[in-house]
Amino acid sequence: MKSIQQIREELKRAPEADLPALCRIYREDPRKGVQGLVLQAEKRLEKLEEERARLEVMRKFEHEYEHLGYVCGIDEVGRGPFAGPVVAGAVILPKDCEILYLNDSKQLSEKKREELYEEIMEKAIAAEVGYASPARIDEINILQATYEAMREAVGKLLVTPQILLNDAVTIPGITLPQVPIIKGDAKSVSIAAASIVAKVTRDRLMKEYDKIMPQYGFASNKGYGSREHIEAIRKYGATPIHRKTFIHNVLEQKEAAGEP
Repeated sequence: MKSIQQIREELKRAPEADLPALCRIYREDPRKGVQGLVLQAEKRLEKLEEERARLEVMRKFEHEYEHLGYVCGIDEVGRGPFAGPVVAGAVILPKDCEILYLNDSKQLSEKKREELYEEIMEKAIAAEVGYASPARIDEINILQATYEAMREAVGKLLVTPQILLNDAVTIPGITLPQVPIIKGDAKSVSIAAASIVAKVTRDRLMKEYDKIMPQYGFASNKGYGSREHIEAIRKYGATPIHRKTFIHNVLEQKEAAGEP
């Protein structure tokens, strides 16, 4: 007879497809410890079923437009920060592609985003990012820069999509059909994937900037206007990656205070 520890390891390592059969086998074991392990395994299966049901709801728009051909999700990250670029993601997933726990990037931990990023890049038919620099944001404003980054991401795709699912916006200058979806990163698997690709790409870039300019805390604040970041701007001034149109009030307060 297997020990409880052996059964625990077997259930822990078992592929999902094997769990129902193992649960049936060990349900006959009278030991309370084994029954507890079976209950845990059954709850694991229930959670997976719930997750698949949630993802199926998030495929509503993909199912609606998949008859047209490739469906591409579009999203951006970094419209609000004081520093760094705005980054747009464009992702085409295979039909009925399963990536468990795919969701709006803001709802995920950094660790989970990194894991999902790797899975998205592995499974996607095509995935690209576009950038608009801080200087470009200052030149044409954040909204137009966001559109520019989105157009770049779409233009870099090696596969041409037949329709775009966008998070809330209609991108000017693109002839492809577009469907703007309010809070689309929580309603569409394609947009959610694009949001994760954009977020992870930008976060990694800000961590690299942090190595060069550690006094601004870019690794933690990602360029957003945290108190520590604002204090650093007042103390050290602006860098080439700061958006001058976003921090002019901070710089004016620095000058008004007579700070060098």
